[in-house]
Amino acid sequence: MALTLADARTAIATSEAKAEEIGVPMNVAVVDAGGNLVSHIRMDDAWMGGIDVSINKAFTSRAFDIQTKDLGESAQPSQQFFGIHATNQGRIVIFAGGIPIARDGQIIGAIGVSGGTGEQDQSVAEAGASSL
Repeated sequence: MALTLADARTAIATSEAKAEEIGVPMNVAVVDAGGNLVSHIRMDDAWMGGIDVSINKAFTSRAFDIQTKDLGESAQPSQQFFGIHATNQGRIVIFAGGIPIARDGQIIGAIGVSGGTGEQDQSVAEAGASSL
């Protein structure tokens, strides 16, 4: 069961609609089960720096099969995953906006969103992930 380009486009379109609803331009990335980029958009006026952040949020979420906001809680000083953000050639992101995408209980990819506050990124990512 693979995440297709059509799936990625659905998740991105839903995320884009949510970003427009809250009035924040976003970068949205979707990766497949291997953590490979399937599709990405940068909405008009979204931060250029958010391109890599969104892609890396999606990668992180798939690499560890966890929401990036939850990984971030475990990556604080004195927690078990402190320092994890320095692994994987610096691709690990430990703040909100990355969510695994599952179908029939199997993780088939992930979505990453960057452009607003952590709460805004998370809400846009949740919208995209739930569309599948």
